Amino acid sequence: MRELDHTIKSFDELRERFGEPSELAKRKVISYVDEHCRNYISKSPFLILSTSDKDGCSDASPRGDTPGFVLILDKNRIVIPDRPGNKRMDSLKNILSNPQVGLLFLIPGMSETLRVNGRASLTLDPELLGRMAAGGKNPLLGIEIEVEECFIQCGKALRRSGLWVPESWADPSTLPSGAEILAAHSKLPGTTAAEIKDRLEDGYRNRLY
Repeated sequence: MRELDHTIKSFDELRERFGEPSELAKRKVISYVDEHCRNYISKSPFLILSTSDKDGCSDASPRGDTPGFVLILDKNRIVIPDRPGNKRMDSLKNILSNPQVGLLFLIPGMSETLRVNGRASLTLDPELLGRMAAGGKNPLLGIEIEVEECFIQCGKALRRSGLWVPESWADPSTLPSGAEILAAHSKLPGTTAAEIKDRLEDGYRNRLY
């Protein structure tokens, strides 16, 4: 029996499936950081940075700090501090290969998110790094974004997920710990999940900045 191909292959098929966007959805995108976007970014403690390299291999990386950690230079430029991490530099290498990035800002308790798209570069400007200092230390570098698009994303996904509803959250005690997952994936000879947990906790205590 012939297998049916259920894959969508054209924009026309997509449009037929979903219909036309409303005028509100069509008109919601702006090309700069206005007062509303500025206010949202200044209150956000967390964002997701999406990048891809020149071959299209993609990555999404969490970035977070106290609200207002992203520096707003003007209506066209923002800067994300890059603080100590695991030294893989996945996002940073992608940016050097392909500067196009997408950001998703979140504010705890708020259903709507803010999306920002643009072109990124990596800066070592000492004045900018000094303005983003935290924990008594400057970031290692700054990810400067030349903003091309800003728009609010409706909150349906966050409402469906119950992201800000504690009663909907999984009980962490029923899940493997991050250290256990790392141990299973890395398979480092002679390294236990307990040792990895200690390394993680040491980093959280002593190397956030």
